[in-house]
Amino acid sequence: MTAKILIVTGDAAESLEVLYPYQRLREEGYEVDIAAPARKKLQFVVHDFEPGFDTYTEKPGYTWPADLAFSEVEPGQYTALVIPGGRAPEYLRNDPELRKILKSFFDADKPVAQICHGPLLTAAIGSLEGRRVTAYPALELDMQAAGASFQDVEAVVDGTLVSSRAWPDHSAWMREFLKVLRAKAPVA
Repeated sequence: MTAKILIVTGDAAESLEVLYPYQRLREEGYEVDIAAPARKKLQFVVHDFEPGFDTYTEKPGYTWPADLAFSEVEPGQYTALVIPGGRAPEYLRNDPELRKILKSFFDADKPVAQICHGPLLTAAIGSLEGRRVTAYPALELDMQAAGASFQDVEAVVDGTLVSSRAWPDHSAWMREFLKVLRAKAPVA
């Protein structure tokens, strides 16, 4: 049986942070499902860095269908979890169904990859206490408030949790996550 990986996301997720791991993990032979608050076509965004701006800009990105609603997810069917960034985590952290899903992955010590604003979700369930993480640099204080030790580097591995700052760090993020996956949840 092929190992399955779940990506949890929603509207306004960063296009590259959803689609890069989706394609990369499928390339490795994993089956990948995307879950969102509802089964629908999701509208992703593109965050880019423009000269003279103090922060990133946001433009419309790709659309992509969600395979499942959060209420349909059976966490036991999945060997690992991916949490993309963008603006989606800001509102997704309030979803009780998603918090149950996230908690089940951490309780079972399954591999989790998070990037950019994705750690807002793991912070919302108290799973960053005492851990080393990275995230979009503007979240340093949020990560510290969640009890994590923030590191401003491409990728941080803390046990089965792999975090990264943003899409420019994809190569390092997936390289480290694949090491964890091959050890904990290899493709059959």
